[in-house]
Amino acid sequence: QVQLVESGGGSVQAGGSLRLSCAASGSIFGINIWNWYRQAQGKQRELVARIASGGSTNYADSVKGRFTISRDNAKNTVYLQMNSLKPEDTAVYRCNALRAGNSYWGQGTQVTVSS
Repeated sequence: QVQLVESGGGSVQAGGSLRLSCAASGSIFGINIWNWYRQAQGKQRELVARIASGGSTNYADSVKGRFTISRDNAKNTVYLQMNSLKPEDTAVYRCNALRAGNSYWGQGTQVTVSS
């Protein structure tokens, strides 16, 4: 099993920054995709950023140039650096890991951006 714990959420004003962390533990060998999703109230879940085992990254158009996903293999942690935050970035952000058809989720962390 894989356990994912997010942290780093909070409330910021528009233009501010936050860094989310996703700490992984358990049987993490073989995880090849790490994702950050978000879901705003009343909206569908959205894939925000992805990093593959080889290091390649992908971003939603809405966050390109503002968010950066990275990982620290030594710490078994994936990060989401969020800059120039906008009120529309307000959502619960969840970490997700994929391995051989299995999907693992964290509990989520709330990000609130005020105008």
